[in-house]
Amino acid sequence: MKIYTKTGDKGLTSLYGGKRVDKDDLKVECYGTIDELNAFMGLVNDSIENNSDKAFITSIQNDLFLIGSIIATPTTEENSNKRLKKLELKSSEIEKIEEQIDVYDKTLEPMTHFILPGGHITVSYCHTARSICRRAERRLVSLMKIEEVDNSILIYLNRLSDFLFILARK
Repeated sequence: MKIYTKTGDKGLTSLYGGKRVDKDDLKVECYGTIDELNAFMGLVNDSIENNSDKAFITSIQNDLFLIGSIIATPTTEENSNKRLKKLELKSSEIEKIEEQIDVYDKTLEPMTHFILPGGHITVSYCHTARSICRRAERRLVSLMKIEEVDNSILIYLNRLSDFLFILARK
């Protein structure tokens, strides 16, 4: 099977289920930013040596893949004839991130000033991933203004950016 299909050569792409949209469609921009975040999370993961941290980052990457799929799935009315499986993010995934933030935060000195990103390659990767995550949040908020999106995705991204900040500090 060839990797190129030539179907996107005119600036269109397909959502899950086959609907064609412009490549700069807000939905595509949103899940594209999630994909970019996921790719950068791979760099974060590759730079971490602790196996339990690596496993946690891998679980986040799986969540991000699911989130991208949810966003790429047409809304209910567009989906009614296709009967695509409804995907959802479980609230337990948000809780896992909150628990991990609390675990790491207990080991850190209280913050007394702003922190400049950098100082170590892993720290820099975490801060870059955090800033990509914040952009994904902004894109999602824009998308939520024009179509219904599960609010748990926004909450997840907000917690994830907090987690990446704490991970950079750790």
